[in-house]
Amino acid sequence: MLEIQRLRSEKESVIEGLKKRHFDASEIISAVLSKDEQWRAEKTKLEEVASKMNQISKQIGILFKEGKVQEANEAKAQTSVLKSEENTLKEKVDALQNDITELMYQLPNVPNEKVKPGKSEVDNETIEQRGEEPNFNFTPLPHWELASKYNLIDFELGVKITGAGFPMYIGKGAKLQRALISFFLDEATDAGYVEHQAPLLVNEASALGTGQLPDKEGQMYYMPVDDLYLIPTAEVPLTNIYRDVILPNSEFSIKITGYTPCFRREAGSYGKDVRGLNRLHQFDKVEIVRIEHPNNSDQALVEMIDHVKGLLEKLGLQYRILRLCGGDTGFAAAMTYDFEVYSAAQNKWLEVSSVSRFDTFQSTRLKLRFKNEDKKSQLCHTLNGSALALPRIVAALLENHQTESGIEIPKALHKYLNYTKIED
Repeated sequence: MLEIQRLRSEKESVIEGLKKRHFDASEIISAVLSKDEQWRAEKTKLEEVASKMNQISKQIGILFKEGKVQEANEAKAQTSVLKSEENTLKEKVDALQNDITELMYQLPNVPNEKVKPGKSEVDNETIEQRGEEPNFNFTPLPHWELASKYNLIDFELGVKITGAGFPMYIGKGAKLQRALISFFLDEATDAGYVEHQAPLLVNEASALGTGQLPDKEGQMYYMPVDDLYLIPTAEVPLTNIYRDVILPNSEFSIKITGYTPCFRREAGSYGKDVRGLNRLHQFDKVEIVRIEHPNNSDQALVEMIDHVKGLLEKLGLQYRILRLCGGDTGFAAAMTYDFEVYSAAQNKWLEVSSVSRFDTFQSTRLKLRFKNEDKKSQLCHTLNGSALALPRIVAALLENHQTESGIEIPKALHKYLNYTKIED
């Protein structure tokens, strides 16, 4: 959520910045500032009434001590009237605050100055590309055919048990999943991230805190009886560890990682682009999260990007990095870099990671702050990234490392497996 102080002082620049997303914020921001003006006026009245009540309460005690009972009772009657006025003002202040919050929830983050305007993925910038496209002297098979040929994944069994988008991993396919999770977690902990095993269900406050609600409400699985949501990413529970926390000083750099299954409804997804592992309702992912001093968020983002690059290089995958345009940047992010791996058999790029900085957008919602050198509270910056999401990594590994006699396993995974090649 944007800070109200920023809207008060930088209204025009915020409106202009959100135009990069093709989002016209002028009406919402005008409504927010109008409500805010009313809120401040009613808040001032409330404080004045409270101050007056406090003064009269002190006088009542003095009057009783002086034996001025009638005057004391008159003062008590006056406080009763003021108390009623105070309650009315409190209701007005709370109602206005709720209205402001609901309006503010509709505003996405303002894109970073490096983010270019654009409407969709076609306007994204390619920042870097590494690796060579695989060369085959045979016709490579897509991953869903390889998965069937080597009995690694049973898509139909998943449909039978649950439905489309819930594959069943079998034998060496299941072991490969487990190996990748262990590899990603070990690499993250070696880089200084502290591993957590997080809940898979979160409450509304947690989903609001990281910006999934109300923006992605339709994409989340909801349990109405318990009023809980299945997580779409480990970002939600991991970042919420620090909800309503004030860090004691400015000397901090918090690095968290965790593996979780992730659940996304992906409503409206259909066609050839969702075949096999390309788009799922349930998938595994290792997430990295950072809580940083605002002065360190630039460097933290660079380090997170380098971390993901290292994973892909150790897996021997060709990849490219895109800086997303305003129209393709997620609701809560100020800037996002997507990593895509090349799918040799499908002849296209598959997104496997998004690394984003949110600046104070999430911490405003989370009330996540630190004490600066002057002992005043200041908002932290948050960042997160997939390191990595498994389905399309598995798809690329199967397709890009296939040979006529089987599928070669990257050396980085050998210590996690009892096989180095998948073959008949």
